[in-house]
Amino acid sequence: MRMRKKQNLIPRMERCASVLVTEPEAMKGRWLEEFPACRSLFIELGCGKGRFTAGTGESNPDALLVAVERVPDAMVVGMERVCGLGLENVRFMSKDVSDLPQFFAEKEADRIYINFCDPWPSNRHAKRRLTAPEFLSMYRLILKDGGQIHFKTDNRPLFDWSLRQFEKNGWELSEVTNDLHADGIQGIMTDYEIKFHTQGVKINRCVATVR
Repeated sequence: MRMRKKQNLIPRMERCASVLVTEPEAMKGRWLEEFPACRSLFIELGCGKGRFTAGTGESNPDALLVAVERVPDAMVVGMERVCGLGLENVRFMSKDVSDLPQFFAEKEADRIYINFCDPWPSNRHAKRRLTAPEFLSMYRLILKDGGQIHFKTDNRPLFDWSLRQFEKNGWELSEVTNDLHADGIQGIMTDYEIKFHTQGVKINRCVATVR
């Protein structure tokens, strides 16, 4: 679904300029140096409207969370949420996921969140899935030893395919479930996740660890 253009996008972005990183290349290898109160670096790929982003930042005050989102019309809502909460440990960048090594040094990150990414159902588009082998190699490069990917999706075929990719590429899987909220809400939910949950859609989740 195409995101509607937000009214007054530019002034809204300007009001939240304090949480937007416009030149993330300059931060490569220096993220935690610039945020000395933080001991860990988390990266979220595709933050959407930022409900999960804000909630995760608020729940992990000793971690720096960098949210990567290509669509400013979605990201600005997340920026406003973070600013409204006064969070100092969350930053946003409007960049493409495929360029992550330009922004993060080798073994710099502790965790990557991938929530409800585009499933790209056609086999000919499989390389575009954020859990494709090429992406997994890139994540391994910037994650520390023992670093993790936390992956959630409502798309069961994508999830099953992703589990196979993790295993084939040497990641250790844990916390694998096909119904995350079966016994009550678990963890921080995204905007999409709340909608899916109210509709009875089952959420798949796993953690993949670098080994």
